[in-house]
Amino acid sequence: MMTTGRKYPIGIQTFSEIIRGGYVYVDKTEFVYSLARLSMPFFLSRPRRFGKSLLLSTFEAFFLGKKELFDGLYIAQKEKEWTEYPVLKISFGLSSYENNERLKERLNAIVTEYETLYKIEKKSSEPAERLSHIIHAVTEQTGKQVVILIDEYDKPILDALY
Repeated sequence: MMTTGRKYPIGIQTFSEIIRGGYVYVDKTEFVYSLARLSMPFFLSRPRRFGKSLLLSTFEAFFLGKKELFDGLYIAQKEKEWTEYPVLKISFGLSSYENNERLKERLNAIVTEYETLYKIEKKSSEPAERLSHIIHAVTEQTGKQVVILIDEYDKPILDALY
């Protein structure tokens, strides 16, 4: 077996860390490019430990316009604009959700983070209303469509079941 002298990214789920660290990366940017051009919501369901977090991190880097991370990859040849979009990345992997209150706490923490980042006044105590307000306010502030990436979407469900 031939080795390239490059390291394998065991346990690394961040695209930028893999690229900057010189780890082996299997180029999936053709799919990122195709899906990003759809400009519509889509749902990716794959088994646990199947690279969803890494794929979302790749989408995040793309939508943030981090062109330098994609040098030598498929998408670098295809994408011409490299527009930076506001990205709201929501991950449910950081907590455990024994009950609805824990989930609501996490949702409130997430929306508070984005209200602070974009200097948006809190107008409700309900996370869904707050998120909706953030999306509209960020769109107004930036003049660009907001990209929402949700990781570990199934963790609250799995925690509630077990």
